[in-house]
Amino acid sequence: MKMVASATGRVVVSQIDHQSLLVSKVHVSRSANVNSFNHRHRKLCYHLPRCEMVVASMESTTKMKHSTKKRVVVTGMGLVTPLGQNPDEYYNNLLEGVSGISEIESFDCSNYPTRIAGEIKRFSTEGWVEPKLSKRLDKYMLYMLFAGKKAVEDGGLTDNEMKKIDKTRCGVLIGSGMGGMKVVSDAIEALNVSYRKMTPFCVPFSSTNMGSSLLAIDLGWMGPTYSISTACATSNFCILNAANHIIDGDVDMMLCGGSESSILPIGIILFLLRKFTEILNIKMNTDAGVGGFVACKALSERNHDPTKASRPWDSDRDGFVMGEGAGVLLLEELEHAKKRDAKIYAELLGGSFSSDAYHMTMPHPEGKGIKLCIEKALSKSDVAREDVNYINAHATSTQAGDMKEYQAIVDCFGQNQELRMNSTKSMTGHLMGAAGAVEAIATIQTIRTGWVHPNLNLDNPDRNVDMNVLVGQKKERLDIKVALSNSFGFGGHNSSILFAPFR
Repeated sequence: MKMVASATGRVVVSQIDHQSLLVSKVHVSRSANVNSFNHRHRKLCYHLPRCEMVVASMESTTKMKHSTKKRVVVTGMGLVTPLGQNPDEYYNNLLEGVSGISEIESFDCSNYPTRIAGEIKRFSTEGWVEPKLSKRLDKYMLYMLFAGKKAVEDGGLTDNEMKKIDKTRCGVLIGSGMGGMKVVSDAIEALNVSYRKMTPFCVPFSSTNMGSSLLAIDLGWMGPTYSISTACATSNFCILNAANHIIDGDVDMMLCGGSESSILPIGIILFLLRKFTEILNIKMNTDAGVGGFVACKALSERNHDPTKASRPWDSDRDGFVMGEGAGVLLLEELEHAKKRDAKIYAELLGGSFSSDAYHMTMPHPEGKGIKLCIEKALSKSDVAREDVNYINAHATSTQAGDMKEYQAIVDCFGQNQELRMNSTKSMTGHLMGAAGAVEAIATIQTIRTGWVHPNLNLDNPDRNVDMNVLVGQKKERLDIKVALSNSFGFGGHNSSILFAPFR
């Protein structure tokens, strides 16, 4: 007699005759442990009716486990962006096609080839961050603390409500792609004078994990608290791992997302290095080779017309535009949210990660990693590809990246006639490690409002794109079934998250 697992995951018993059953009773004890099927306390008696009962019990248990999987919902949102500092202001500006890209004002960049960015012009931490900390912290941490506390407030967690929740079951997972670049830059300048001029806070206030820690300290949240840094995919990695903590039963609530503030001389210069990609390509054995990865010109130099600089999928794009800010989601286990009567913005169905395993900065020419990531996200979330009718793409306004992602998406969803796709970066610029979080908020706002924001500056679409898929330069009505939000990062990091209306 054999017990095997079928392709569907069900346990089945192979057919046996009466004689073989008698023989088996001679060689084995009357009952055998079936630990291999994770039913540690069940015994299998070698009588066929009993076998059938066990199999039925196993199938019932499997179904019960599947049906009781914890659901994750979004109950709060907070952000800081060039287009606004609350979700409604931010999304209204997106719907109206307002650009947050302008000339850089925070330092003199008159001698730089790029002098534009999605820079936050006015920002105050008054009432949100302790004054002493406001003076010492890197701006990426200030953005993170502000957005995190805004998400807490938006989630209805008043002082009275905070007393009711179990803070040992609340965690913080907010990352940054670049970390405290201003603190590091200031330390280098001080070191040029004397090591005695360096601040003792240089190390803790430049690290990517300290923002999450400071927010947890402020809130008294004692659950999992850390950060992930996967370049421009940082936010999505943080959001999905936070959701997994809830699904695994570790916590009831998680604050998650990303923050970035790298509009600095050192940040601009890093992306302007003409030989950047050649340096990265040394001794790398790829199909493209050194010849396929020429001198980098990563940033747009459309300084004369900043609002036209970020133009994903447009044939006249000349590079991406740096942005800054933070986005934080309050994720919560559904029953916990219901118990405290929290408002629910959307449900996070799931998502996935993958690696291109190809090159440090160059996307895989066939989009293999992206397709793998999307397909895994659909499979793990039990979502049919025809149910996905909106995609907030990573599209950064680069020649290679935009089209590799577009083609991978078409390969995955090509038969879906309802699919619409846009890029928030056409108006915000690229917020690096914070991009995924602010775009997740845009995706959730799309679900809430039934309006999809336009693709700004799509004047001359690339000849390889289908405008039946891309949103034009005006907002559109769309009843979202399931929405997909992509984020990819240097190193070949891919991430996809699926959101849907809560039902």
